[in-house]
Amino acid sequence: MSFVEMRTYDLKIGTANAYASMYREEGYAIQKSHLGEPVGYYVSEVGDLNQIIHMWRYESLEQRSEKRTALFADPAWLEYVAKIGPMIIRQRNAILYEVLD
Repeated sequence: MSFVEMRTYDLKIGTANAYASMYREEGYAIQKSHLGEPVGYYVSEVGDLNQIIHMWRYESLEQRSEKRTALFADPAWLEYVAKIGPMIIRQRNAILYEVLD
């Protein structure tokens, strides 16, 4: 059984476009090299604004841990995270298990 990790970042007002642009230009390639293709990567348009929501599929919690450990051992990722960190107000994570597999 696989699962999806959903991460929601609340951003400072007015920074969502800059965050998304930096992710496209720098973060995406680094993250994809460690985690694979995301299920989705979104910017909120209606409702709670100034949010980035992204989802990643894993086959197990062990696989998630291995991939994320490798990601955070990558100096390029740490440099990128230092750039976007000041834009983030709050982070929430949820692990979603498939019921229709």
